[in-house]
Amino acid sequence: MPFDIKRTLRPNILKLEPYRCARDDYKEGILLDANENTYGVSVEQLSAHEHGLELNRYPDPHQIDLKKQILAFRNKNFNRFVKKETPLLEADNLCLGVGSDESIDLLLRCVCTPGKDKLLICPPTYGMYSVCATVNDVELVKVPLTVPDFQTDNEKIVSTIESDSNIKLVYLTSPGNPTGKLIEPKRIIDLLEKLDNWNGFLVVDEAYIDFTQLDPETSTSQSMSTLVNQYPNLVVMQTLSKSFGLAGIRLGVTYCSKELSYYLNSMKYPYNISSLTSDIATRATSAAGLKIMKDTAKLIISQREYLLEQLQKLPGIGRNLGGLDSNFLLLEVLDKSGAPSNDVAKKLYQRLAQTHQVVVRFRGTELNCTGALRVTVGTPAENETLLKKFSSCFEEIYNL
Repeated sequence: MPFDIKRTLRPNILKLEPYRCARDDYKEGILLDANENTYGVSVEQLSAHEHGLELNRYPDPHQIDLKKQILAFRNKNFNRFVKKETPLLEADNLCLGVGSDESIDLLLRCVCTPGKDKLLICPPTYGMYSVCATVNDVELVKVPLTVPDFQTDNEKIVSTIESDSNIKLVYLTSPGNPTGKLIEPKRIIDLLEKLDNWNGFLVVDEAYIDFTQLDPETSTSQSMSTLVNQYPNLVVMQTLSKSFGLAGIRLGVTYCSKELSYYLNSMKYPYNISSLTSDIATRATSAAGLKIMKDTAKLIISQREYLLEQLQKLPGIGRNLGGLDSNFLLLEVLDKSGAPSNDVAKKLYQRLAQTHQVVVRFRGTELNCTGALRVTVGTPAENETLLKKFSSCFEEIYNL
C-alpha cells in the first residue's frame, strides 16, 4: 500500500487545530491584541537596530521571509537525484525550530504513540535521539552502521521494518556524528525506494552538510533537502549551529512535504523563533552571510586535512576512524603495543583538559569506536596548540 501520511501520524495530531491569533490577520495599526508591554523594553542603551526589532512585541510566528531566504540558497544547490519534474522547495516545506533538537522531539511526538511505536537508529549516532525517545516513551530499535565504512545496512533496515509494524521513524545522521562520514545519497535513495510502501518517515539529520565536498560526478550538493517533494516520507533536518557558526542563536530547519510541514507547524509553539534569532539568521543567510559561511567552511576543510596529517604523525594516534565530511575528526588512540585503547584514550582526554586546558570528546564507548577521540577542527592557532599538547600528553601517559 502506498505511503499515506494519514496512516502515519498520530490520530490526535491529525485532529489538531493550529493556534491562531489576531496578528495572523492584522499586523499594522495600534496593536492592542496580544497583551504586550506597549511601553517598550526594560533594557538601557539599546542600539537603533535593536529598537527596530520591536522586542516588546511577539515575534513573527511564521518567519516567511527568513524561510524564503534559506530556500533561495538550498534550491540553487540541488541534489543530482532530483527529477526534473520535482517542484522547488517553498516556504510551506519548512518548519523552523529551536535548534535541530526541537525538530527531533517534535517529529517523535507527531508520529509515535507513546508505549507503542518505535524509532530505528543506526549507531554510532547522535545521542539526543535516544534521549528524546526515552522522554517520549518510544522504544529504540538499533541497526548498526556497516564497518569500517559507516554506511547504512539497507537490507537489514528494510527487513527490520518489515518485521515490526510499530517502527514509524528512522533517524540517520549524514554526515554522521560521531563518524564524520557522509551516508552516500544513492544509499539513502535506495532505502527510500525500498520503503515506498512503508507508513513511516526516514529522517536525515544534516547538521554538518556544508563541510561535505560537492558531488564528485556533477559538482552539485550532497544534501537530501531538495528531494523532500520527490519522496513524501523523507524528512531532512539542518541547523545554523555548525557551518554558519551560530550555535548560540539556536535555529534548526526541517525540510519535508507540505502536508507534514502543516502538522509540524501546527504543533510547534507559536513564537518559538525569537526576533533576535530571526534577525541574526536573516543576516547570516543573506548573500554577504553566505559568502562568509562558504569561505569559513573552505578554511575548516583545509585545516581538517592539515590537522589529520599532523596528528597521524604522532606515535599514539592510529586510524582516522570516520570520514572527512564534517568539522571534526574521529581518531583512534593506541596503547604502547599499537592496539586501540579506551584506557589510553580516556587518560589522554582527561589530561588534555585538566592539565593543558584543551577539551576534546571521548567517544570510545560508542559502537565500533574503541579508543576514539572526537576532535573539532579549530583555528590555525588552536590546532597548533592542540598538536603540541597531544604530543606532550602522549609522552606523559606512556611514561607513567
